[in-house]
Amino acid sequence: MKTAQGSLTVKAARSPHVAAGLSFLWPGLGHWYGGRVRSAALFALPVLGIAALLLAQAHGGLGDLAALLLTPSSALTVLILIGLLGAWRLLAIADSMSVPGASRPLRRPSTLATFGVLALAVIATHGALGYAAWAFYDAGSRIFVGKQGPDETAAPSLVPGETPSPDEEYQASPIATPDEEYQASPIATPETAQSRINILLTGIDSAPTRTTALTDTLLVASVDPMTGAVALISFPRDISGFPLYDGRTYRGKINSFMTWARTHPKEFPDGPLTSLVKEMGFLLGAPIHYYAAIDLAGFQRMIDLVDGVTVDNPRAIDDPSGFKLSAGTHRLDGRTALAYVRSRKGLGDSDFSRARRQQQVLLALRTKLTSAAMLLKLPDIVGAAGDTIRTNFPSDRVGEMIGLAQRVDTGSITQVVLGPSKYAFHPPNSETDGIYTLRLKMDKLAELSIQIFGDKSAYAASQ
Repeated sequence: MKTAQGSLTVKAARSPHVAAGLSFLWPGLGHWYGGRVRSAALFALPVLGIAALLLAQAHGGLGDLAALLLTPSSALTVLILIGLLGAWRLLAIADSMSVPGASRPLRRPSTLATFGVLALAVIATHGALGYAAWAFYDAGSRIFVGKQGPDETAAPSLVPGETPSPDEEYQASPIATPDEEYQASPIATPETAQSRINILLTGIDSAPTRTTALTDTLLVASVDPMTGAVALISFPRDISGFPLYDGRTYRGKINSFMTWARTHPKEFPDGPLTSLVKEMGFLLGAPIHYYAAIDLAGFQRMIDLVDGVTVDNPRAIDDPSGFKLSAGTHRLDGRTALAYVRSRKGLGDSDFSRARRQQQVLLALRTKLTSAAMLLKLPDIVGAAGDTIRTNFPSDRVGEMIGLAQRVDTGSITQVVLGPSKYAFHPPNSETDGIYTLRLKMDKLAELSIQIFGDKSAYAASQ
């Protein structure tokens, strides 16, 4: 007996159950088994094309795959392809059961049951894949944000040109949500794909006991894509009396600057975040290309999702708030890690030791996130990231950064905290009304800038 295409002679009836099982494994295999060669090619070739594209993407490693999925347009395309591929597999299974010698197989209870079981498996598989793709699409849509205009409803400026005193940091306006606050276009972009990238990381501590959200973490991460050199520079929260990029002096503490800019739009028409980014670049002597704002409460959830992070605590912590941790190596869950990066009031502790711990935990989290063991948890992790992170970093460079993060040796990263006595000093209490503040040693900051950025530093021209 010959097939409908007349290309193959079949000596015995073929099982529709076997045909369905083969087409479940790969569309077209069941048709080939049944002697329907042209139909086999028709069903198999589109899937082969998709598989080739996925293999090419996977060949670039975890970074390229993450970049594909975190780019909203690409993630949406993947989501659609998953749905279409699922429908194509169902069609292939059903059509392959019409093998020679089997009359109307889908009307028989046994073959109908086989189709039902395989269809449920296809729907479950593609449903899980679709959920993962949607998680990436949703997270990417929220993480990678653009620019909006300054908040038109912000409180008007009190006195043109006025800046706050150091003790006014807790008298700012109520917390703004990430979607309202953390929107800014890149002020400067790297000259080429090989140029150094500078990113401002701001940790927003909006604890329930606070009435304001303060940028208590101000950390610049500088990455050289060509050499893999990475520098982390933390600006302590108590820095005050620093020069502004517009020639004025800001008398308040640096952790209140963003909120002050938001409530004084006439003095800072660029908006709060853009003003902060410009100011940090001005102080550092190098343009800040991108920013990433991280809510510390969401940071806790991300650490729990990766099953905690491991840190080496250099000395025992006994914070009056109740947080205690002995010296040595510890695996920290989210709650403990958050307390670890917040603690600064224990004996021998300060904002500077806290800044060092923040860098330490970020690097520990990097190690966990770049581990292959996290693949199955990626949908939940990126979902938490969508609740936690806002950035204007280009999503199409995420893969490159992930690849670099996997290659960089933690021990080779330059870590600097701009604290006393090298980079800052305590002014006399008579100048600050008894408020604890720091003043930057601008000459030492200039030396550091030139050390890291070379002749690209704005300070290099004055040397």
